[in-house]
Amino acid sequence: MNERLRELERTHHELILRLADPAVLADPKEYRETNQALAEITPVVTLWKQLQEVRSELEQNDELLSELQRGDELFALAQEEREALEQRLGPLEEQLRQELRPKDPNDQRNVVLEVRAGTGGDEASLFAAELFRMYGRYAEEQGWKVQIIDLSETEVGGYKEVSAIVEGRGAYSRLKYEGGVHRVQRVPATESSGRIHTSAVTVVVMPEAKDVEVEVAEKDLRVDRFCASGPGGQGVNTTYSAVRLTHLPTGLVVQCQDERSQIKNREKALRVLKSRLLELERAKAADEASEERRRMVGSGDRSEKIRTYNFKENRVTDHRISLTLHRLQAVLSGELDPLIDPLESHYQAERMQERASDQTV
Repeated sequence: MNERLRELERTHHELILRLADPAVLADPKEYRETNQALAEITPVVTLWKQLQEVRSELEQNDELLSELQRGDELFALAQEEREALEQRLGPLEEQLRQELRPKDPNDQRNVVLEVRAGTGGDEASLFAAELFRMYGRYAEEQGWKVQIIDLSETEVGGYKEVSAIVEGRGAYSRLKYEGGVHRVQRVPATESSGRIHTSAVTVVVMPEAKDVEVEVAEKDLRVDRFCASGPGGQGVNTTYSAVRLTHLPTGLVVQCQDERSQIKNREKALRVLKSRLLELERAKAADEASEERRRMVGSGDRSEKIRTYNFKENRVTDHRISLTLHRLQAVLSGELDPLIDPLESHYQAERMQERASDQTV
């Protein structure tokens, strides 16, 4: 690990020198990429330097203690200083280990969130609406902004499907574990016999694509404009503000009717379309990405589950890590960290193990 840290320190120094190079300063793209690379490794290098300083001070302190007698006044002071240095050492080492963990390059991105009712009819649509509200509450707690792109409601007040953009630093790093089939077990309000029903809702979480990654040519788009439906005020059904974009080469369709402005609806729909296209590119580029996409989307069937919400037992179970919490209402109120934190630790440990295996091959 020390050799890797020394290499990062050298790279950090080289990047600083590059930022002072007139040729780099004159190239906005190269300057931006160099600055971004520097920002990514600066926290690690800073912690590494602090750790080296503490270790050096500990060595000097040990030399001083070896020269002093236990009864000396300076011995007691040196001993106190050593204890203080040791208290700093542990947290610094842990912070450095955290920074060195493999990171997903998409972690700091916004999220395109899609929630769709699967098996279960009206009950599935009602739970889809509850899940979307759960994510909205969690986003609010994190200081993120949720923009609905498209919403299809049912007569009973549920959601057939809803898509939204969640804007905020680190949104993807936290929400990416939510992708998959969520199963609910409860007695529907319409069930007179008290029999428990099982329904399913599909959640898809994608990192929002950056403009530099995905270009969509106008000739590849078919743009349809239509009257919006549903809530939205007096003018919602009388103006052609809703927009449907069809990407002709792939057949992908995205529509947005959340805004009164046709231009804003088009902009939002295009953001989602680019993210879906980016997801398609990744799926084609790697089998792993394709498998992940299929795992997340599934068929909406009850058997393809990552999590179960059992109302009778006040229980939420995440089947990926066999974690069960008996605090269902708190989770649905947006308290997702007790679920997300263990998932994050589990997958980080998996990635570190895979990386260690790759290095020994």
